[in-house]
Amino acid sequence: MRASLFLLQNLGTTCLASMTDAAMGYPQALVRRIGHPVIWIGGLIGTLDRWLNTPRRTPCQRRLAGFVAAGVIAALPTASAMIIARLIRHLLPRWMALPVTAVLASSLVAQRSLHDHVLAVAQAADESLSAARIAVSHIVGRDPEQLDEAGVLRAATETLAENFSDGIVAPLLWMAVGGLPGAVFYKSVNTADSMIGHRTPRHEAFGYAAARLDDLVNLPASRVSALWIILAALTLPGMRAGAALHTVWRDARAHRSPNAGWPEAAMAGALGIRLSGPRTYDGVPVAEPWVGDGTPALRPDDLYRALKLYRRACLIQTLAGLSALGLLAWRRRQRTA
Repeated sequence: MRASLFLLQNLGTTCLASMTDAAMGYPQALVRRIGHPVIWIGGLIGTLDRWLNTPRRTPCQRRLAGFVAAGVIAALPTASAMIIARLIRHLLPRWMALPVTAVLASSLVAQRSLHDHVLAVAQAADESLSAARIAVSHIVGRDPEQLDEAGVLRAATETLAENFSDGIVAPLLWMAVGGLPGAVFYKSVNTADSMIGHRTPRHEAFGYAAARLDDLVNLPASRVSALWIILAALTLPGMRAGAALHTVWRDARAHRSPNAGWPEAAMAGALGIRLSGPRTYDGVPVAEPWVGDGTPALRPDDLYRALKLYRRACLIQTLAGLSALGLLAWRRRQRTA
């Protein structure tokens, strides 16, 4: 009975957090005044990187230090979130504890932020290539000056697909399982991967543990995100749900990432476009395989269509969460009746 109540509370927090983020996002005024949870976690990661990842250590020592750092990065913010969640439950009445927890948890979801950043790229592409390059530079790691219009739009679409999984589905999924601490655990791991999980001379060894842990915690969400995109395509005219399913089945595992290929393949198939493919990082050409069968020559309208698909997928996810919440609440009433 306690397990069902725990899950019921977590689902309630998840649904309310999702809707709160979709409605208002994380206000920039708060970012300027107190920062953001990702910034705080990033401060911890940067400190550990400076302390433990020193040039005098051998690669083996740096890899071992990376495992220690990954453990601290995962444990310390999660433990803090557990304390905060417990204090909220003890200090506030029940009717207030859940919405307060949900508002805090909504800061770990990026539905509105991701949408607005990608929309800015589409709107900039309507104006000029130079404006689109500036807009896309805020959301991708590639050198935008090396991208033509189609490259800019593909990069934005890939970011939309990948971050739908990493920035929305995954934190909400971990929130549904573990409440606020579950979402903080996920966000800590994901932030560590984005900061130190790179194959660079400095982080090849030290970031190994963070990168592998991120692959593991993102595995369920990447598959679920592909499902939401396929279902969204099924409900929208002009989208190709069958092609999305086929592209996921054929191309998802061929992607450079064990997880990003799933939502990217679903989006490419649904829109009838090609994503991924050859690209350049830091001046070095990388021969990545294409994902999808359509054209790689994207136009601004394709990015607007991707955003429409994204919004519908977010809606389907929220409705699925509310349905699960209602079903669990009904079953709990049946058992206690």
